[in-house]
Amino acid sequence: MKKINEDLIRIIISIVFLALGMIFNENIYLLVISYVFVSKEVYFNAFKNIRERKIFDENLLMIIATLGAFYIGEYPEAVLVMLLFSIGEYLSDLAVDNSKKAIVELMDLRSDKINLKDIGVTDVNNANVGDIFVVAPGEKVALDGIIIKGESHLDTSSLTGETMPRAVYKNSEVLSGTINLEGVLEVKATKTFETSTASKIIEILEKSEEKKTKTEKFITRFSKVYTPIVVLLAILIIIIPTILGGNFNTWLYRALEMLVISCPCALVISVPLGYFSGIGKCSKEGILVKGSNILDDLVNIDTIIFDKTGTITEGVFEVTKIYSVNNKDAELLKLAAEAETNSNHPIALSIKKAYGKEIKSKITNAKEISGAGISCIIGEDNILVGNKKLLKYNKIDVEENKELGTIVYVAKNKKLLGYIVISDKIKTNAKESLDKLRSDGISNLVMLSGDAEEVVNIISKKLNLDKAYGNLLPQDKVNILEEYKMKNKTAFVGDGINDAPVIKCADVGIAMGGIGSDATIEASDIVLMKDDLSNLADAIKISKITKKIVLSNIIFAIMFKIIMLVLAILGITPIWLAVFADVGVTIISVFNSLRIFIKKL
Repeated sequence: MKKINEDLIRIIISIVFLALGMIFNENIYLLVISYVFVSKEVYFNAFKNIRERKIFDENLLMIIATLGAFYIGEYPEAVLVMLLFSIGEYLSDLAVDNSKKAIVELMDLRSDKINLKDIGVTDVNNANVGDIFVVAPGEKVALDGIIIKGESHLDTSSLTGETMPRAVYKNSEVLSGTINLEGVLEVKATKTFETSTASKIIEILEKSEEKKTKTEKFITRFSKVYTPIVVLLAILIIIIPTILGGNFNTWLYRALEMLVISCPCALVISVPLGYFSGIGKCSKEGILVKGSNILDDLVNIDTIIFDKTGTITEGVFEVTKIYSVNNKDAELLKLAAEAETNSNHPIALSIKKAYGKEIKSKITNAKEISGAGISCIIGEDNILVGNKKLLKYNKIDVEENKELGTIVYVAKNKKLLGYIVISDKIKTNAKESLDKLRSDGISNLVMLSGDAEEVVNIISKKLNLDKAYGNLLPQDKVNILEEYKMKNKTAFVGDGINDAPVIKCADVGIAMGGIGSDATIEASDIVLMKDDLSNLADAIKISKITKKIVLSNIIFAIMFKIIMLVLAILGITPIWLAVFADVGVTIISVFNSLRIFIKKL
């Protein structure tokens, strides 16, 4: 912002000297002073780029054009050309600077200091996992952690875009970058500064500009080839008509106009700004996008595949029924809870929660079989807790079960004791969000799950999905995704932890509410920080708006320049008007890019 203010001062001083020069009969000394003030930055940038072997850019074009105007005695016009160009650059920089505020606000998550309970205020880098730190009202949470004392409300808007404060209590998880609104909290750090959520988000945002779209890369390459060609054509426009008897000064003037009009600023500035604005808009909506290339990929998505648990359903499992063959439901639940002692799977947690007592029995030889369940020894008994696959593998007969929910069978010494039914609720806005995706042009909506086929089919019918697959192992999900990828551009949406391999494999990997998970951030291209499916439709809509605006900028800039070039070669437009037109195109394109921020979704 300081540089922008300095540029404004130089422009104002230049305008004053230009006005004085015109008052005193085009006084050359006053006009040169005006030119020096306004062109300082342009010359500096041109020489800097020449040293970096970026010779042909808009700065060099302006220098050639204005020096040429001085040569043919058009002093006021030379100053006016440089002044209009500088004003255009100033307004563009100002617009870009303002557009970055949304990102800067989001990136202002980290706290440099932390109040460690036993040490006091110190540099946040000195804190370690396990340290206890104090967060007073109004302060940012410096590190991810667990509250061990106190209760309050946290402002999480900087992370999720959610305006409603979140209530937190003892044992609540808190994320760095959130703001404590009320009571004093004592928090036990679970991550260091480098691995904290705030640092991870900032790192992603800082790198997002490096991941450019094909359009941006084309514009960069185009500018490098286009500008030397324009300079060559300008030279030919001077030489050929002069050899054929034309007036040298007349054709030099027209060549200078051509250089000014051909300046590619509108494209070079507005195209990256358009994508940057799209990423900024996503951030404001609580959608973390890793790069502008991801926005381009989203536009072409035809198929979206969803993991069921935690994505379409709440992922909060509850025991809704216990059935035992010998009418000993309590014993069945106790045995299942003991077998699941060391498991953190959502189904295991729901069984232990339903049991609700301290588990004292020690288990041995515990084996967690992916996609099937657990085998272990309790006392002298061989216990199996899992799905139908686990029982069939162990040659235990089981009848078809029509219960709605996940069926967990319990067997002891190869004999079926009964089963536990665990249900998971569909998210309240899942149907509405999926319908919105269809209206946005998504052709195929598919669901994958390790759950029973019967449960998956019921949910699929309720949500009107195109296809649903059940009883899947993790590798099965990858295989199905690969099949869809062969036919269509495919996105995968999962919880970002168990589904990391599938997320990584998709054309666009999307994680639901995985903001506190390193696995989520590393594997996915997009994180829906509010854990809200409706944000996925928002992300697709923003990507389409961004693409449309970027293309309109490119078409508008190129068409306008062609028209102005024809007028310049015919000698219809003066050079200052050519500059004004070029500056106008740039400013219009810039403000067109910024419309992304104010577009309603």
